[in-house]
Amino acid sequence: MIVSVGLIQMSCSRKPEENLARAEREIREAAGRGAQIVCLPELFKSHYFCQTEDHENFALAESIPGPTTERLSELAGLLDIVLIVPLFERRGAGIYHNSAAVIDADGRCLGVYRKMHIPDDPLYYEKFYFAPGDLGFRVWETRWGRIGVLICWDQWFPEAARLAALGGAQMLFYPTAIGWHPAEKSEHGSSQHSAWETVQRAHAIANGIYVAAVNRTGAESLGGAGIEFWGASFACDPMGTVLARASHDREEILIVACDFEKVDLIRTHWPFLRDRRLDAYIDITRRYLE
Repeated sequence: MIVSVGLIQMSCSRKPEENLARAEREIREAAGRGAQIVCLPELFKSHYFCQTEDHENFALAESIPGPTTERLSELAGLLDIVLIVPLFERRGAGIYHNSAAVIDADGRCLGVYRKMHIPDDPLYYEKFYFAPGDLGFRVWETRWGRIGVLICWDQWFPEAARLAALGGAQMLFYPTAIGWHPAEKSEHGSSQHSAWETVQRAHAIANGIYVAAVNRTGAESLGGAGIEFWGASFACDPMGTVLARASHDREEILIVACDFEKVDLIRTHWPFLRDRRLDAYIDITRRYLE
């Protein structure tokens, strides 16, 4: 089955309603161009607020289901598309997650993925805001295929991609907010971006799965130099071949045709899942081998 996937690379302002309205317009455009599964970037409703530790930013959070999922569920049903909607989730008093809701093409919210790996780096102070996810690495059977969703920092962990693949995912989506520290860009920018794309293409190859990374673009500062989000959203096939790649510095909608029957074909020719040595992997659950 060939499925058309829409990746929305957008810039984000400080105004949630403005970002949501822009996302709705771009979702409609993606669907008009044939997209059947559409993914938005990580925390798309606001500036990337984790650049600072500020308690006022908790006011940006919302429940799931809540106002945004209700609004976009209606749109998904109207357009007959699957939507991946990354949100700052308020689970309860003092408990917040970096999450993504998965909405099926009939408008039903199938569930939520909560980001499992939470970074704490300069200008990425996510541990201040987010509790680690506790729902595992989930896979959803949607109208247009079986998909897994991970979020940004999860991109670097082969265990996460593997478990999504073992759960039956045909395609793995990574909503993302990643960019350069401007002072580092000239020296390290090229290698940082290359590593980011390479590791995700490797997940596609090792698991025989389609992979899509959906990043924001533009410069955002909450004081100081801020972050230059590097865009470059892309999708690759189970051989790691890049099917489409966005620019670094422009808002774009990528429409990518993915043949999900290719997943089984590739896995029978490169049977990595078949040849796994389950008896030899017990130490993978240890932090470090002393």
